[in-house]
Amino acid sequence: MPLMKTSKVPFPISAGAVLLLSLSSSAVWSQDEKVDFEKQLWPILERSCVKCHKAPHEENGRTVKPKAGLRMDGAWAIKMGSENGAVLTPGNAEDSELWWRTDLPEDDDDFMPPTGKADPLSAEEKALFKKWIDQGADFGEWVGNLEGKPKEVSNAGDKMPVSEIQELYQSLGNGLDPLKEEAWKDITSAGGRVMPLAADSPLLSVDFRLVREEADDAKVASISSVGDHIAQLDLSKTAVTDAGLAPVAELPRLVKLNLSETAVSDAALDPVSGLENLRYLNLYGTQVTDAGLKKLAGLKSLENLYLWQSKVTDKGVKQLQKALPDTRISWK
Repeated sequence: MPLMKTSKVPFPISAGAVLLLSLSSSAVWSQDEKVDFEKQLWPILERSCVKCHKAPHEENGRTVKPKAGLRMDGAWAIKMGSENGAVLTPGNAEDSELWWRTDLPEDDDDFMPPTGKADPLSAEEKALFKKWIDQGADFGEWVGNLEGKPKEVSNAGDKMPVSEIQELYQSLGNGLDPLKEEAWKDITSAGGRVMPLAADSPLLSVDFRLVREEADDAKVASISSVGDHIAQLDLSKTAVTDAGLAPVAELPRLVKLNLSETAVSDAALDPVSGLENLRYLNLYGTQVTDAGLKKLAGLKSLENLYLWQSKVTDKGVKQLQKALPDTRISWK
């Protein structure tokens, strides 16, 4: 997450579901009995997870997509996972991103649900969730929302297709040996955080969100220690400068780069311009101008570019859009 942690949102549930929630919160269930997903767990997930993780829908005139590409409103969708890959490992909750994100400290950026978005799972509910996964993550007869389900996928998701972004990550990870935590000690010593993209992926997600403004060029330079493995890099709100982004040019597998709310300008895009696998680039709140946009014209793989509150103009954006007709450019 690189999946990868804000007003309470009420969910209409039946009186029976309310009773079930009450029972699960009181840990009345036996440690030996099999968890019934539909009766015991679904009401909890619907309350705390589904608002941000459901089928694309219209909201205030715009299409809202599920966060990180993860839908939790259907059995097939949960098994499909997020844009990064599988989030559920049946039989092993500790290895399932879907569970361990709920068990992080609430002030952790990767904690789910994000603080204020919905009620977090109680200790009893997390225990129930963990038990269900450790028992094999059996959905029983529950199938959930079938909207948007690929035709070749069964309602229960027995055989799952791989999304385009998942295929990309799998392809980038082929032949790459997973690293041990010791390999990125320079990054953690600099205040950065490193996480495997998925349980079975050698690719890494790196961010400096825990130190933000304290992350200067010297600290950011630590990413070079695992450069071949980095697929996602979040430098938002850090003190990185144009010169400090030089190591980015040596990240051949970088797919997502967030430079939002930094002081970087056009020169920072020189090392970015050669990233052939880059799909996402966030330049919100930066000093990038039309001159910098010209350096991005060769990024034919770029899918999403964010330019809000930067120094670009209508003319510059239109010129870049001609060069990158398939890129979604958000700037107003």
